[in-house]
Amino acid sequence: MSKTITVQGFSVALLNKNQADYISLTDIANAKEGEARAADVIKNWIRNRGTLEFIGTWEQMYNPDFKVVEFDHFKMNAGLPSFVLSPGHWIEKTNAVGMIVKAGRYGGTYAHKDIAFEFCSAISPV
Repeated sequence: MSKTITVQGFSVALLNKNQADYISLTDIANAKEGEARAADVIKNWIRNRGTLEFIGTWEQMYNPDFKVVEFDHFKMNAGLPSFVLSPGHWIEKTNAVGMIVKAGRYGGTYAHKDIAFEFCSAISPV
């Protein structure tokens, strides 16, 4: 079961994995753009070169099983009009642990609090 916090009047789900807090990017994006656009907001954010640099660096610092070669491939293609990336694809190809994609009742995209705060500042400085 998920716990929630209230941020600026919106409920944001939290989950704890391996004694680390993960925050729902989906709930944050819903608050910013509405449910219909939340997935697009997250996908557009993750495909940004600056975002990839940040999450790739985070993974290299905290994840000994991170696949750096795959990360380099994504980084090389970032910014190209044909480049698309979803959190699920990122996790699958790089063995990333900083993000979690869950299906079902408490589903959505969750990110380690360090990454979630970066997402928040990218979509809304407030």
